[in-house]
Amino acid sequence: MIPIDNTRRVIFVIKPGIYREKIVIPKAMSFITLLGTGESPPTITGNDTASTGGKDGKPLKTFHSPTVAVNADYFVALNIRFENAAPNPESGQVGGQAVALRVSGGKAAFYNCSFYGTQDTLYDHKGLHYFNNCFIQGSVDFIFGYGRSLYENCYLNSIAKKVASLTAQKGGGLAPMESGFSFTRSTIAGSGGGPVYLGRAWGKHSRVVFSYTFMDKVVIPQGWNSWRIRRPESSGVYYGEYQCSGPGANWTGRVRWAHLLTAAEAQPFLGTHYVVGDAWILGPPLP
Repeated sequence: MIPIDNTRRVIFVIKPGIYREKIVIPKAMSFITLLGTGESPPTITGNDTASTGGKDGKPLKTFHSPTVAVNADYFVALNIRFENAAPNPESGQVGGQAVALRVSGGKAAFYNCSFYGTQDTLYDHKGLHYFNNCFIQGSVDFIFGYGRSLYENCYLNSIAKKVASLTAQKGGGLAPMESGFSFTRSTIAGSGGGPVYLGRAWGKHSRVVFSYTFMDKVVIPQGWNSWRIRRPESSGVYYGEYQCSGPGANWTGRVRWAHLLTAAEAQPFLGTHYVVGDAWILGPPLP
């Protein structure tokens, strides 16, 4: 029902319930909104993993494992629960990545949504994205990708049983500030019993900042993991914290190459200006 190269906002009202299906929003279908009810959000669920066989018999791999994949621009979701119900993979298991949602389109916004999974729950693939008042749960690298995204008033819950990382921001060869995750006024907690790093350097330009965030004791004192980057302090990796609180925010054990930001250094990461939000978060004018 949606025309190719759509330019008008189309709102799908989704009634409460459990929807077991795989949804892919193609690149040519922009301006789509999924709207659930706040009192009883609908759940869109699946259980594909990277090792699940596709129609051609070959493994889907991480990119095609999501329950919901958004390839179009100007996508909005409100009051939706995105879920990948695949079981938590065993340590060292190959192909256990199981994405609940992948967002590859630009200028996407999520309000009062929840994302449930284990390894690789939320694939913040690429583009400008905004998450407000969202709940995100997983075990290993459960927020990952190249995106330049702002997470505001979000709750991150780790269910990792062993050492893991909350984020794996890629960065790649992109210029500074073109890619990175900013979390502000959020909460980090854990119900799995395993300690977590705030992030691990998936690439030489990995960039993550936490500000005004409560960090429970689940956060490892070192805070950050350089992973395979030998000299993170000179490679372009940028990990920062500003005015965070809680037992996990104790700075005394942090790695020496992390940044305890000043007010001036933190300012670019603190609001929707980080994702050029004034131009799109309220939605483009209808033609």
